[in-house]
Amino acid sequence: MLRLTELKLPLDHPPEALRAAILQRLELADDALVGFSIFKRSYDARKKHALLLIYAVDVEVKNEAALLKKFRNDRHLAPTPDMAYQFVGHAPENLRERPLVVGFGPCGIFAALVLAQMGFKPIVLERGKAVRERTQDTWGLWRKHVLNPESNVQFGEGGAGTFSDGKLYSQIKDPQHLGRKVLTEFVKAGAPEEILYVAKPHIGTFRLVGMVEAMRHQIEALGGEIRFQQRVTDVLIEDGPDGKSIRGVTLASGETLASSHVVLALGHSARDTFEMLHARGVHMEAKPFSVGFRIEHPQSLIDRARLGANAGNPLLGAADYKLVHHAKNGRTVYSFCMCPGGTVVAAASEPNCVVTNGMSQYSRNERNANAGIVVGIAPADFPGDDPLAGIELQRRLEARAFELGGGNYDAPGQLVGDFLDGKPSTRLGSVEPSYKPGVHLTDLASTLPDYAIEAIREALPAFDRQIKGFAMKDAVLTGVETRTSSPLRITRGDDFQSVNVKGLYPAGEGAGYAGGILSAGVDGIRVAEAVARQMLAETAGAKPL
Repeated sequence: MLRLTELKLPLDHPPEALRAAILQRLELADDALVGFSIFKRSYDARKKHALLLIYAVDVEVKNEAALLKKFRNDRHLAPTPDMAYQFVGHAPENLRERPLVVGFGPCGIFAALVLAQMGFKPIVLERGKAVRERTQDTWGLWRKHVLNPESNVQFGEGGAGTFSDGKLYSQIKDPQHLGRKVLTEFVKAGAPEEILYVAKPHIGTFRLVGMVEAMRHQIEALGGEIRFQQRVTDVLIEDGPDGKSIRGVTLASGETLASSHVVLALGHSARDTFEMLHARGVHMEAKPFSVGFRIEHPQSLIDRARLGANAGNPLLGAADYKLVHHAKNGRTVYSFCMCPGGTVVAAASEPNCVVTNGMSQYSRNERNANAGIVVGIAPADFPGDDPLAGIELQRRLEARAFELGGGNYDAPGQLVGDFLDGKPSTRLGSVEPSYKPGVHLTDLASTLPDYAIEAIREALPAFDRQIKGFAMKDAVLTGVETRTSSPLRITRGDDFQSVNVKGLYPAGEGAGYAGGILSAGVDGIRVAEAVARQMLAETAGAKPL
């Protein structure tokens, strides 16, 4: 097949117009086009009065070679790449041990799934609960001000991505098309097929719950094992002539599981596990992350600003945005994890801390739009110079937010107009904040470092010039957003193993190698392949493949 890109049609085009456009673009007679399928559909909203849909299509023609020759100088026509996933190998019958996967978020799910599909029968250790039990615990915080430190937005089956917008797009380089493997497995697990071709696919929390369960059942059917409420409290590391090697893990129950192949798919909030690994000498380093607030506007305002008269068109859905501002003090302010038609959620995982995040359902039909408005910070900004210093900064900011929110997991909030004027808010305007259990109006200036407050105050009016109404006085800021990414990286080599502990495979967002559901899933696949290569090589008595 051939892939034809940049095929543009009006938003309201009839279904038959796409085939006609392909025939015209490739100068083909109708009978010369055997068939076609949509690979990608996006839209160009730069001219709101004439919004265009942009297609990439895979076409089957009767004389492919002749067509390629005719359009040999056209960069928008090329052979369709082979995106079918190819396993690196399959486990032998005499496999001596089973790999361990620590964590069952997107990275751990795909690491375990691919290992299971190759016959390695992984054992997954997840500190939280199964997804439906976990959902009940999460509602306990949202509805009753009760936090379960082991079962919440951060910990449990599905990881933090379960309570999010379910975004399935990324800017990572993916020459092996592993992202296609992730999307295909999601569709098999119950996701809508449109995620395979829309430009910015998403799923939403309700659908993610069922999909996660379906993928768990597939892993188990292939011989894998998922153990919930199994927190890893120690790693067994052996010193040898060639350096350190992993030999297994110890659980909070006291049980020890032996394995010389352990995938660490921890997520970005497993702070106690990071501290344990650091104490055991596993090499890690501080890395940049971002802190800020959630901002809420009426979704209708964003729709009008972004889509004009096309606001509300079902093909376009709720409008999103992506904003960046480089402040005069050298800081970069940007929108993060924008959730159209969604809610701001309580995402704390430690007692006496307040953390915000954003979530949407598949329909994206809630009244507010929300996004993180965050400021980049670097290790030089942390209160200390060790790899765990970023965690301590996060904790300090989250504890301050808990205090300002009233000490009961309500979040501190402030109207944008008051924030820009430097005065506390005392009553809401037209925007009703969605954060549960509740928002306590105050002055947010003391929740973040001064340089971050200064940069955000400069950025909001700049964003208003891009999206009219963005700095509306009644828009609500809710604090704090601190879990944008892991504050550290568990350093690994080209073989995906820890640089100083053989057999330990840091993976995903918590280890500093992903950011979001799709990239975490892709990293899980890469790490699973590395584990399989290593285990197959050891079985054969050779070097890794």
